[in-house]
Amino acid sequence: MSKERQAPVELDELDRRIINALQGEFPLCEEPYREVAASLAVDEATLLARLSHMLEQRVLTRFGPMFQIERMGGRFVLAALAVPDDRFEEVAALVNGFAEVAHNYRREHRLNMWFVLATERPEDMERVCREIEMVTGLPVFAFPKEKEYFVEMRLRA
Repeated sequence: MSKERQAPVELDELDRRIINALQGEFPLCEEPYREVAASLAVDEATLLARLSHMLEQRVLTRFGPMFQIERMGGRFVLAALAVPDDRFEEVAALVNGFAEVAHNYRREHRLNMWFVLATERPEDMERVCREIEMVTGLPVFAFPKEKEYFVEMRLRA
C-alpha cells in the first residue's frame, strides 16, 4: 500500500454508465454480465474488459456483493491500527491474511490502517481482534456498527 495519492483517472461516458449500472440491482441469472452489457448496448467482453481496467487502475477498489451479515447471524466491525510507517506493508500483509478481513486502507491519521472485519458469529469478533493483535504486536481499535447507512454514488454519464 503506497502512501502516495493516486492521480485522478479520467472516466469516459461508458465507464460512468458501467459504474452506475453495477450499483444496486445486479441481475441474478446465469449470465448477469451479458444482461448488464446488453442494457448498456455493449458486448459482454467490452463490459468485463472495462471493469477489469477500472479495478487495475483503482478507480474501483472492489467489485462484489455487500452482505448484511447481521441478518445471517454474523457481525461487522470497522477496526483500526496505529502502524509505524516502516512496518505498514508488513502489517498490511498480515492483516490481509485473515479471512475475516474484507479490505483495508491507509489514512492520514494516527490510526492509519482501517479495515473491515466480518465474522460468521458475533462471539468470534473478539477472538479475531486478539489474533490480529498477536500477529502484528499492535492494539486493534474496534468500532462496532451502531447504525447502518446506505450511500450510493451515481455519476453523470
